[in-house]
Amino acid sequence: MNGESESGRGEGAGVERAEACLRQCFGEMPGRCLIVNVSAQRLVLLSDGAVTNGYDVSTARSGVNAREGSRGTPPGVHRIAEKIGGKMPPGAIFRSRVPTGRIWLPGATDDPDQDLILSRILTLEGVEDGINRGPGVDTLARHVYIHGTNHERDIGAPVSGGCIRMTSAGVIDLYDRVEQGDPVVII
Repeated sequence: MNGESESGRGEGAGVERAEACLRQCFGEMPGRCLIVNVSAQRLVLLSDGAVTNGYDVSTARSGVNAREGSRGTPPGVHRIAEKIGGKMPPGAIFRSRVPTGRIWLPGATDDPDQDLILSRILTLEGVEDGINRGPGVDTLARHVYIHGTNHERDIGAPVSGGCIRMTSAGVIDLYDRVEQGDPVVII
């Protein structure tokens, strides 16, 4: 399973909440946006108001929390600050947002406690002062990303240290469909 599934799978209520957040923040609905529904462990891509793609994800084990040191997934409206890894092969391992030159393969005997960042990275920048931007709650400063993981078997369960984990196939597919600056709502 690559993490992608049929569009529209039970996303209605989450989409409506996210649309309300986007309208409040930007005054209108953007043409394209991502919605991360923490309770459903799902990420959907909306284009022109319609769900076009859906992916299972894993968010933080400690829940929704923007506070520095919380290891929570930050709530609210964000933007994709940077797209990293577009020319890298699936399974490319990153450290500090830089490719290491190593490739992780499913079934590898790496230390199971290692939390690798794989394949692609979408860095997130909060746009709401005091909620996910600014001192003590800054998503970008906390290095919270959407990225591939070596723990693909755990996708669908809240197990991350704050990031939004996806399968390598899922994050590569998503990366190719979005642009820097696209809004991301975490609800």
